[in-house]
This record gives sequence, C-alpha cells and structure tokens, in this order.
Amino acid sequence: MVQPAPWDTDPEPLPVDSAPVPEYGRGSLADLLPTLAAGLGVPGMTAGITELTPADRNCVFLIDGLGWEQLRAHPQDAPFLSSLLGTSRGGTGRPITAGYPATTATSLASVGTGLPPGAHGLPGYTVRDPATGALMNQLRWQPWTAPAAWQPYPTVFQLAEQAGVHAAQVSSPTFANTPLTKVALSGGTFVGQLSGEDRMDSAAAQLAGADRALVYTYYSEVDGAGHRFGVDSDTWRGQLGHVDRLVQRLAEQLPPRSALYVTADHGMVDVPFDEEHRVDFDEDWELKAGVALLGGEGRARHVYAVPGARGDVLACWREVLGDRFWVASRDEAIEAGWFGPRIDDRVYDRIGDVVAAARDDVLLIASEREPKESAMVGNHGSMTPAEQFVPLLEVRT
Repeated sequence: MVQPAPWDTDPEPLPVDSAPVPEYGRGSLADLLPTLAAGLGVPGMTAGITELTPADRNCVFLIDGLGWEQLRAHPQDAPFLSSLLGTSRGGTGRPITAGYPATTATSLASVGTGLPPGAHGLPGYTVRDPATGALMNQLRWQPWTAPAAWQPYPTVFQLAEQAGVHAAQVSSPTFANTPLTKVALSGGTFVGQLSGEDRMDSAAAQLAGADRALVYTYYSEVDGAGHRFGVDSDTWRGQLGHVDRLVQRLAEQLPPRSALYVTADHGMVDVPFDEEHRVDFDEDWELKAGVALLGGEGRARHVYAVPGARGDVLACWREVLGDRFWVASRDEAIEAGWFGPRIDDRVYDRIGDVVAAARDDVLLIASEREPKESAMVGNHGSMTPAEQFVPLLEVRT
C-alpha cells in the first residue's frame, strides 16, 4: 500500500481528554480560601490543599497575571518572591492551577466563592446569557444583569464573617461596589486604597486588628503590562519588581500567628503578530459558518451555533483548528472536567455549544468585533502550563 506523503496528510485533531484539566478539589484556586477558612473553624469548609498549616490570621495577596512560569523565569527582577520558592523564609512555594478558563473574572469568582466555574457560573470572559441570548462580559458586567441571580452562592468571606472571623478586602476604591466584587469577593470590610503601598499597610492592619482574620488584597498592573507589552518587556519587568517590593513590605509587617499567601489568577503567553499565530475569525468564512455568537477570548473560546448547526460547527472547528486547539462540544468539555466536577443547571447553557482551548502559542482573534483584545501582546485563558500554573507562596510568623 502506498503511504500518503506528509504534506498530503491532515493533522489529527487533539483528543479532548488530552487537555491538562485543572486540579479541582486538591490544588486549584477554588481550594485556597476554603482551606484557610477550614483552618479557622468556619463550618462547611474543606481543606483541599492539605499541606497548608492553619493560622489564626490569614492574608491572600492576588497579583493579577503573575504566572508560576513567568515568575520562575525572572528571579533577578523579583528577588523576594523568588526566595519564597524554597523554604528559606519558613514557607514553601508550589504551583496550583487557576481553573478553566484561566481568566480574571472566572478566577476571582473561584477564589472568592471557593467553587469551580461550573458551579459559580462565570465560565469565561464573555458568555451567552440564556435569558437574553446576548453575550455578557463578566469582567465589566455588560450588559448589566442582577448579580445575585447570576451567582447566588455566598462567598467564603461572608461565611467566615458569619462564623466570627474578621473578613476584609483591601483593593482599589474603584472595585468597592462593582457587580464582580459583589458576586465574588464581598463579605466583611472593604478598605479602598489607591496605592499598592497603602494596600499593604492596610492589609497588615486588618490582620493585626483581630484574633482570627481572613484578609484579601489585590494588585492589577502586572497583568496590564503583560497585555500591552508582553511578559518579557521592560515594562512588565518593572511591574514585577514593584510588586516584589510590595510583597516584602507586607511580609515585614505581618503580626504574630499570621500566614501570607501570594498567588495569581492566571499566567500569560505572548503571541506573535502574524497570520500563523493569529487566526482572524472575522475574516475566516469557514469558522464563521453556522456561528451565531463568538464568546470567550482568543485562547479560550465559547462558540454558540445557530439552531441546527451545532454538529457542523464542531466538525469545522476541529478540521480548521483541531491540531492547535483542544476543540470540544459542550458535553465533551463538561464530561472531561474542564469547568469542574459539576455543572449547575443555570450554568449549562452559558457554556458554548463548542469550546476551543489553545494548546500552542496561537490566538483566535476577532479584529472587527474585538479590536482592543485582538491587539494585545500577552494573552491567557487556556490550559497550558504558562497560563494555568499560578504561584502559591507562603510567609508565616
């Protein structure tokens, strides 16, 4: 039998079950706050990250966009954070997984509720609202919908406060009353501080003011620098150095019996600006055929088909992108555990009829529909190690 030449052979689509599913239940962002709350005696909380030792005062510092691989690649720019990768300061450093998709709105909801995306219901950057049929941006909360209906579960902070634990969030004042804060991070005291230095000082004060405490603080500009300039740019390195000093500032102010945990919501991948690495949905008639709505983001797409076209869309996307993306039907992605071990009924139809997660350094842009997002250097969302692995660094007193 004559074998076809290599150039006559279409690449095989990536098997759905070959995607590296996040470690829900034992090592994901959704497991962090429940583990800390369980150590504080909050009822109903389970310690999924079993190696963490309980402390009376706990602080989580989330650095938006600082992946494990990016941190390890730049030790000279982050000497203090890099020192926490070992045990020299009484803590241990290890990666945990963000959850799918590895994007801010999804990850913040996972952190604050202690639930995976299939339960809390923020399974992407933009997803279809089954009630209206329109795409909803879950980071900007546009178009507006009732927060409590979209995400009805209590946050870990609310449960901690009910159990007599002092709960607080220290962040930018602009986040005080946003819908995303309400559904993901509310409960206890919100302290608004503009500068990173003031946030560190306030977080330390919140810890010191209570015998049992669960405090959260946040810094966003590492992510912003990565999106605009890339994760190896001078601007990104400068932000990494700045946040390194902020972590050290907070660590040096920790009161006795405290544990500080430094983590992130996702890592990031720089994608070259050429046709090989950036496929434009708005200019590709094959990919557009049968698609009613394109959701998600460039490395983690939700695809909503017109009625009757679901099977054709899945087949086409597998044929065109299947050697560079894991392309799954909604039910295949759910069965594989991409969104967690369970999917609430209200969340099922928010997930795309087809779900596409990038494996390679490739991006599915939409230059007309999403001009700003399509122009980003650094991107995230998928299940590759560079995006999924985020640090879990610890300092104890």
